[in-house]
Amino acid sequence: MKIICVGRNYARHAAEMNSAVPTEPVLFMKPSTALVINNKDFWHPDYSSNVHHEVELVLRVSAHGRSIAEKFAWKYYDAITVGLDLTARDIQKKCKEKGLPWEKAKAFDNSAPIGKWISKEEIKDMNDIGFYLKKDGLVVQEGNTKDLIFNFDFLISYISKFFTLTKGDLIFTGTPEGWKNPESENPLMGKLL
Repeated sequence: MKIICVGRNYARHAAEMNSAVPTEPVLFMKPSTALVINNKDFWHPDYSSNVHHEVELVLRVSAHGRSIAEKFAWKYYDAITVGLDLTARDIQKKCKEKGLPWEKAKAFDNSAPIGKWISKEEIKDMNDIGFYLKKDGLVVQEGNTKDLIFNFDFLISYISKFFTLTKGDLIFTGTPEGWKNPESENPLMGKLL
């Protein structure tokens, strides 16, 4: 099982990061040990004092595929949930300064909590899904798939050019703006609207 993540897939998030809007998806991966399911506790890594949340919609790959045409991409995922791409910003900053990879900051154990799966058949319009993250009862991030730079079908097609997708792989589709909100050692999962 692979966890494939998409960076900067919302224009306003790219802007808040002072980054250019990408012309093709920015991809990175997390190991299976990053996954947190079934409401298990998140353990704050002891080597970071600055873990940020990034709420995202996550696709579950349902079929094996390589070089998938965009028009057939919808056949390759069967469910969606919300997830958190947790980032140790202090570690990321040090890695950036030295020109090093960011895995220690993005792919550490427990850095990918996810919620309950919802069949895509239950979703009226995959291009208009609202979602949000609450912390202490307050909405701290909010997004909608209509604002994605690269939609789900494009992502499936694009990713499958580089990595063979297999049943059970997960795709984190990118976070909207708001990641600068205060960190949480016990983030609350967002929910689909």
